Amino acid sequence: MTYLTRAAAAAGALLAAAGLLTAGPAHAAPRGTAADDWLYLTVTRGDAQSGVTSGALLLCDPPLGHPHAAEACAELAAADGDIARIPHKDVFCPLIFAPVTAHAHGRWNGRPVDYQETYTSKCVMDARTGSVFALED
Repeated sequence: MTYLTRAAAAAGALLAAAGLLTAGPAHAAPRGTAADDWLYLTVTRGDAQSGVTSGALLLCDPPLGHPHAAEACAELAAADGDIARIPHKDVFCPLIFAPVTAHAHGRWNGRPVDYQETYTSKCVMDARTGSVFALED
C-alpha cells in the first residue's frame, strides 16, 4: 500500500509542477490545451497483487514525463486517445509467459481515459500499444 501512496503523491507533485493543479478557483479550459492530454501510466510485471510496478505521468503539450513522450503522444493523437486503436506492430514474440498489466488513467481531449489490459509478455504489450507503455529507456 505504501507504494500506491507514494505513486499518488508523485503524480500529484508532477501535476502541480506542470501547472495543472492550482490553488485558485477552477476555470474551464479551452479544448485542446495541455490539461486535456495527460495520462498516468503504470506497467506491472508479474502478478498484479505482488508484481513490480513502474509508472510515469505522460503530458503531451509539450511532450514530457515519459521516456518516449513524443512518440507516445503522436500515437495517441492518431488514435484519438484510444489506446486499443493504436495499430498493432507485426512482430514475432517468444512464447514465454511473463505477464504484464498495463493501466492508464487520465484525460484526452477533455474525455476521461481508463484503460487496463494484461498481456502475456512485454513483447506483446509493446506490439499492441506502441510507445505508450514503453516506460523504460
